[in-house]
Amino acid sequence: MGDHFKADIDQLGQFLKTLEGCVRDLNEARSALDHVRADQIGTSRLDEACDGFQERWKYGSEQTKEMIDAVSEGVKSNKKGYEEVEEALEKVLNHLAKSTSAKGDAK
Repeated sequence: MGDHFKADIDQLGQFLKTLEGCVRDLNEARSALDHVRADQIGTSRLDEACDGFQERWKYGSEQTKEMIDAVSEGVKSNKKGYEEVEEALEKVLNHLAKSTSAKGDAK
């Protein structure tokens, strides 16, 4: 069974950085749009369309950020779990190696 499941902790860390970059990019894009006011663009019809887009973009980017944050928390939790398993396994294997070595020296 272990042959079919592998976790690369470094890849999980890289994935977390990518997710954090996505959130940062979304925030920067939304901030850039916040500075553009509808009355600076042109006709009243275009201004209304831009205002509508701003509201939908804000809502959508906030929802996307919440989803990315939830995925990030799950990945962080999994990464921590894998690290703890690796540390525990390393301790057990080191203990076994020392025990085996000590038994061989006693003979």
